[in-house]
Order: sequence, then C-alpha cells, then structure tokens
Amino acid sequence: MDDIWQLLECVHSPVYFAPETGPVYSAAGSGLKGFWMGYFASRAAALGAVPPEVVTAAFYNFAPARVARALPDAWERCPPAQVLAARLDVADRCLRRLLGELVDGPQVAESAELGRRAVESLPVAGRVLFAAHAALPVPEQPHLALWWAATALREFRGDGHVAALVTAGVDGCEANVITVALGLAPPEQRLNRGWSEAEWQAAHARLRDRGVLAQDGTLTDAGRLERDAIEATTDRLARPLLAGARLAECLRPLARRIVEAGGVPFPNAMGLPPLRPG
Repeated sequence: MDDIWQLLECVHSPVYFAPETGPVYSAAGSGLKGFWMGYFASRAAALGAVPPEVVTAAFYNFAPARVARALPDAWERCPPAQVLAARLDVADRCLRRLLGELVDGPQVAESAELGRRAVESLPVAGRVLFAAHAALPVPEQPHLALWWAATALREFRGDGHVAALVTAGVDGCEANVITVALGLAPPEQRLNRGWSEAEWQAAHARLRDRGVLAQDGTLTDAGRLERDAIEATTDRLARPLLAGARLAECLRPLARRIVEAGGVPFPNAMGLPPLRPG
C-alpha cells in the first residue's frame, strides 16, 4: 500500500511540472522571471514577503545563492497575494487536465473534506510552512480545496522531515547527495537545487568521512541505516497524519490518474518514489 505522503505529493506536486506554470506566472503582476522565481515565490508566498534567508531555512535543501537569485526580486514583481492567486490558477488548470472526468467526482469531494478535517486537527507548533499554508482560505471548489489540503499536509510532513535532518546532523546539500545515491533523485539534482560543484564534492567528502557514503558514492550499510532512521523519525513526527486510512483510500485512484497522465515524473527532485502497482 502506498504511503499517504506519496499520495498527497502526487496531488500537490503537478504545479511544479505543469506546462501551465510558465505562462501563468509570467503574466502575474509585472511577471515572474523563469521557473525558479515562480517556484520560490509560489511556495513561499504563504509566509508573506519574507527575505531569502527565511526561505532558505524553511525549504532547507536549496543552496542559499539559488534562493537569493529569486527573492526578494519576486515580491517587487508580484506581491504574495497575487502569487498565491496565480498558484491556485495553475492548480486549477493542471488538475482539470490531469484528472479529467474525476475532477468533479465524489472521491475528489470526499478527499477534500477529509483533507480539510485533517489540516484543522493537526498542531502547528514547530511547523512553519504547514501553519502558513493551513492559514490560507479554503477554496470553494472541491478539487482546489483538495489541492489546498494536500499542500498543507505535505508541508506538515516536510517540516517534520527538516527537523529529523537537523537532529541527525545532515545538512541540505548532504540530504540531496543521499537522495541521488539512493536513485530517488536524478543526477542533475545538484543543478536543480543550486549547489556548486565544490559544495557538492565537499558534501560527498563529509559523508564519506562519517561513513555514510562509500568511495564510489554509494550508500554504505551504515548510511542506509542512518537514512532509514531519519525516515522513521519523519514518519513518527507525521503519525497524526498517517492515521488517515480513509483519506488514503480516496486519494489512491486520484493519485494514480495524475501519475498516469504524466503529472509527476520519476525520478524527481522531491525524492518521491513511484507508486506501487495495483
């Protein structure tokens, strides 16, 4: 059975890959320039017009220089409220395309209601990105309410994952190196996350020195155990969400339709594994 976080990611993440993204963001305000400005502005807009240092801290695995190339310039081009409206427009367009006739079906409506209840039931303490997205108005249309809930809930898990990485002493660049070593992220992950070759190689060296990576760049047995421990901590911190069996049941056919329609690539920068067959 697929984990609920995988299903939530499949509903949320098409906004990063959809062809609708570029035209919508370039038309927002005076125009968000390029993919990364749109990405950082749209994902961070729930926090307000925050400086790049705050986004670097919250997103965790992006190079500071990559974030600083997008912010705060994005806020001068398009204030957060307009960015949020544009992001919801992207979600509307791509989910209608990917889900087809399912977009107005009962599973979307039930998933949206269950997702809303889950968001309202979860604690916000220590979950900055979750709290920011949970505080946004719930859209009226069921498929957008579902996307809102999936977004907030994936950030709930993400905030806990950052806490687990910090506790384990794994920094943002190292986390990316490990994900690539596992084959869950593409080889171009270094470029995707904005790390220089020198920073990437330094992270490799630190992980080898700690016994996480072998000389050939693969994970050692000790490294796999450490990574499994981080994932176990993340799951433990997300335990209130993992209890949503009915939500997962409703989401599964929707997530599969989105994946089958090409809404999420594998491997991907999030480290999201493919859904299991069946």
